[in-house]
Amino acid sequence: MDTVRLLRTTSTVLVVAGLTLSGCSASGTGRSAAASSPSAASGPAGTPGSAVPGADATLAPLSADVPSALQSYYGQKLSWHGCDSGFECATMRVPLDYAHPVAADDLKLAVSRKKATGPGARIGSLLVNPGGPGGSAIDYLHYAGVSFPAPVRARYDMVAVDPRGVARSAPVTCLSNAQMDKFAQVDNTPDSAAQIKDVVSADKAFGQGCESRSKKLLGHVSTVDSARDMDVLRALLGDKKLYYVGKSYGTFLGATYAGLFPSRVGRMVLDGAMDPSLSSLKMGEAQAHGFETAFQAFAKDCVQQSGCPMGRTTSAAGSYVTKFLNGLDAHPLPTGQSRKLGEQLGTTGLLEAMYSKELWPVLRQALTAANHGDGSQLLALSDQYYERNAKGSYSNLMAANAAVNCLDLPAAANSPAQVEAALPAFRKASPHFGTDFAWMSLSCADWPVKPTGRAERIPAKGAAPIVVIGTTRDPATPYAWAQSLASQLQSATLVTYNGDGHTVYANGDDCVDTAVNTYLLQGKPPKKGLRCS
Repeated sequence: MDTVRLLRTTSTVLVVAGLTLSGCSASGTGRSAAASSPSAASGPAGTPGSAVPGADATLAPLSADVPSALQSYYGQKLSWHGCDSGFECATMRVPLDYAHPVAADDLKLAVSRKKATGPGARIGSLLVNPGGPGGSAIDYLHYAGVSFPAPVRARYDMVAVDPRGVARSAPVTCLSNAQMDKFAQVDNTPDSAAQIKDVVSADKAFGQGCESRSKKLLGHVSTVDSARDMDVLRALLGDKKLYYVGKSYGTFLGATYAGLFPSRVGRMVLDGAMDPSLSSLKMGEAQAHGFETAFQAFAKDCVQQSGCPMGRTTSAAGSYVTKFLNGLDAHPLPTGQSRKLGEQLGTTGLLEAMYSKELWPVLRQALTAANHGDGSQLLALSDQYYERNAKGSYSNLMAANAAVNCLDLPAAANSPAQVEAALPAFRKASPHFGTDFAWMSLSCADWPVKPTGRAERIPAKGAAPIVVIGTTRDPATPYAWAQSLASQLQSATLVTYNGDGHTVYANGDDCVDTAVNTYLLQGKPPKKGLRCS
């Protein structure tokens, strides 16, 4: 059973999860089809799935002056202490509600940094965010702080803050581990009225669990809230401008910051970009197509490998997956655990591998094992997506993901009838996964808190040059989204990477890394129309 769409980076999958290519471990990140919802500063509008009345709605900037009621937050001092190896940690206070700050309700957000190594003069603090929503930026920093290009780490303090509601920062909680196990197995391609009822009931129970465990927080974890938190952190770090690398959903967080505080944008890289002007329904449909495109690329590669478990042609591979998933629906596979691999967990595991070309060999192994009656490796991939560890414990990734998404945009659909009306378009976008994505449209239908955001363009007029990166066969953030965001941001330059996988900077492509490094170190954006491969 998919929750709302999730976005996070390849590096999060491979490094934070601890997934290796020699085999799948159940001790990492987690789950299936993925994307997130853009939000806005203004209130909700429009019918579910529509583009919002006034298609030209834009995110308006906040005042450049810090309100007197927020001065104490901007004036606090961070107390750093050593944590982990070579990293420092601190805690910052932010108001639960920026409109009505009350000290007794303040949230404490976890911050971490790895100081600039030199040589060369320090430029400032480079804030990083891996996406989600719900991904731990501090966990990602443990990767970025040692693996980002050395010239960048030499000149910047590498910094991360777990956003409000996430990981170490007042985490949203919703379901117990046992309840999450059941939730993840609900069939998201219902074949009967009873199964449709199960989908509706599961989504409703998830929301009720969040309300019972995190009611006070649920109305205050929007992307706008987190962008405002980043501005407080910028001030506490002593930087007049924000230097930022955001990946996946982190691009929407960064773009929102630029829209709210255009005069405070320093150097900003948005990799694996989202389109904030899309409704939730249109976003889901586009992402279904993105995962279909990624699957076709995987299938084309697989059939050229000896021993491909899906056949010798892409047509055969497509037929195989349809038959395979239908077979799991009727006869789940044993996994060596109490949980069997049914259709939903199998779909989740398969889509998890679409995030990175480096996971394709892992998926081939998993499908080969499944053909021999062993579903354990696909289950491990599914567990990676959900951030379920080997002991059966889940991170709060899915809870935070739902809480942010359902606050950021109106629900894509409010009833099974609306989903059924949308099914033809979703199936056209993705013959293999469209049904699954369509039924995800109900995820926010019974959410206990009304959305505070809407789909709208972000021009960020007056911001310094911003770099937007799009990958042509990115499954989770389709290339068209990068094109759209770059056209909205008035100071943006688009870098195109012709390739596979989700996000590209600092993943080994010399063309992209050289262009971004030059920008981060010298302030010189890439030339217009730069294409890398």
